[in-house]
Amino acid sequence: MGTPVEIEFAVNMTVPPGKPREFGLLQMRPLVINRELEELNVETYDPEKLLCQSAQVLGNGVVQDIYDIVFVDYHLFDRSRSLDVAAEVASFNSQMIAESRPYLLIGVGRWGTLDPWLGIPVAWDQISGARAIVETAFKEMSVTPSQGSHFFQNITSFMIGYFSVNTHSHQGSVDWDWLLQQTPLEKKEFTKHLRFTSPVTIKINGHQNKGIILKPEVPREQR
Repeated sequence: MGTPVEIEFAVNMTVPPGKPREFGLLQMRPLVINRELEELNVETYDPEKLLCQSAQVLGNGVVQDIYDIVFVDYHLFDRSRSLDVAAEVASFNSQMIAESRPYLLIGVGRWGTLDPWLGIPVAWDQISGARAIVETAFKEMSVTPSQGSHFFQNITSFMIGYFSVNTHSHQGSVDWDWLLQQTPLEKKEFTKHLRFTSPVTIKINGHQNKGIILKPEVPREQR
């Protein structure tokens, strides 16, 4: 992998006489080494400038090189068609990778769920170009965040910021009105792609598991 790794393995020491003991490699992933020396202040910002805020965040540090947002429309999402939504996200992801443009991904329900009724059943390669992702509650219900799954262990290993927002219990927020007011570069049935000339800034305080995403500056003629 070209970087320090952590591995999980199992051994079988109880074998018949004369047989070799067994060693099995179960998983391998990049080793996350946190070198941030100071805590980030994520609480002294004008709420009007915040695209997203959450106290359930994985990651740490500042990201300032994102100019694209891919998001699932909160009002249009249909749980019975989550496979179609996953395909749309995968299509945008392929475009972003081809253009070497990291992006912010915002969706509803659980990313990477095995149950298509609980979120968007994407595989890792379908969102691999995202630099940060946001997971919000459904419009009509909330679901348990994806933290702890192998899917999200791998995402945090690759230093991808993860925000969990539950609007039903007032745990964090996403400014959906602002998102939907922006003119998309491209839109599909359930998803939209926004592109800006100034960056989206993401700040995560890994010590407090808090994070914010600041809206980019939008020229008046584009509003």
